[in-house]
Amino acid sequence: MTDALGWVATTLFVGSYFFRHPALLRLAQMSGAALWIVYGVLINALPVVVANGLVLAAAAWTLVRARRTAAAA
Repeated sequence: MTDALGWVATTLFVGSYFFRHPALLRLAQMSGAALWIVYGVLINALPVVVANGLVLAAAAWTLVRARRTAAAA
């Protein structure tokens, strides 16, 4: 089951690069990163958890920033 989670996370994360809409790209990246965090916890791999926590935070920050910019325009 852990391997399957890793493969789903990989598929979601790689698939995110095919999204044309930036908000959907960020949401897919965030979802993939969240799955990678769960995977990292299951296999007790702190670098996987931290790296994907940073990816999740960066994607969330850019999504919020884009929404604020769009709302201000």
